Amino acid sequence: MTVRAYYRPLGDGVFEPTPHVQGAWNDHEQHMGPVSGLLTHAIDGHEPRLGLQLARISFDILGVIPAERSTVSVRTLRPGRTIELVEATMVAGGRPVVRAQAWRLARHDTATVAGGDDVPLPPPESMPVWEGTRTWAGGYIASVEGRSAADNRPGHGRVWLRTAITLVEGVAVSPTAAFIVLTDTANGIVVRESPGDWTFPNVDLSVHLFRQPVAGWVGFDTRVTFGPDGVGLTSSTLHDEHGPVGRCEQILTVRPGPDRT
Repeated sequence: MTVRAYYRPLGDGVFEPTPHVQGAWNDHEQHMGPVSGLLTHAIDGHEPRLGLQLARISFDILGVIPAERSTVSVRTLRPGRTIELVEATMVAGGRPVVRAQAWRLARHDTATVAGGDDVPLPPPESMPVWEGTRTWAGGYIASVEGRSAADNRPGHGRVWLRTAITLVEGVAVSPTAAFIVLTDTANGIVVRESPGDWTFPNVDLSVHLFRQPVAGWVGFDTRVTFGPDGVGLTSSTLHDEHGPVGRCEQILTVRPGPDRT
């Protein structure tokens, strides 16, 4: 029977990826979505303190992430009473494949000055179904349910995503880790060009949160830009069902795809 989780925990920081983590570019790699969620989960569990919240987490992708047993380790780089920096590293195939660094900041009551200019997205039920598997292959994309605004166009649009797949089998994870599982998908929801004509994988993911998200639907207001020299940028305002929560950025390496060679 297929496990309804992205990873099986094997103990001592070792995780077995299930078919649901299968990447969109190659069937032998892990998609960065579940990887980013797993590293966030590991950081959540490292010396947790109620007075601090995760405000920014950035991931550097050090190469193809093999779809095989992976080991996650965590350490504190900069301890502090009100500001703390924590790092998590995933090793797979005998080498580090992703490194994440997260800033934890102290909680304060700022409700009287809270606010911004971001406009909430229309609710998911008001949008047509997003059929990601028409554009992308892989077990991860197949595990995601989506809604896409009718006026989306290549390189710019609004999309809601959610998944019924849990992150780690038999383990409760934070709403933030569950939310971040889906953020890397931003680079594939309103593509500028067909992935057959051009490849444009991201080499990083940076998520900034001005409040802690709730689990469930993750909303994206996304713009994709390609520069003239092989570099692109995917920028998204992130939402949960209560409204905007932050931003994510992804830098892309843009190259001709198999259908153009």
